[in-house]
Amino acid sequence: MKKIIATVAALLVSGVAFAQVGTTIKEGAKATVEKTEQAGQTVAGAVTGEPKSTVHKVKAKVHKAKAHAHAEAAEDAAKNIGK
Repeated sequence: MKKIIATVAALLVSGVAFAQVGTTIKEGAKATVEKTEQAGQTVAGAVTGEPKSTVHKVKAKVHKAKAHAHAEAAEDAAKNIGK
């Protein structure tokens, strides 16, 4: 009976840790995508005319903010792995 309880407990702990790793990877990937989109909008803002340039710069700032939020979420999830 003790072996069964120990096995179930181990499975629960490993499941939680695996879920945190998955969250970390997912949020890290989202941050990378947002950084890439930010770079694209920055380049688009540099090569387009003035009215559209402003729009691209604002979009780049939005992507930068989203990337920062995803990076923080990934960092928080990484801290919780194994807890």
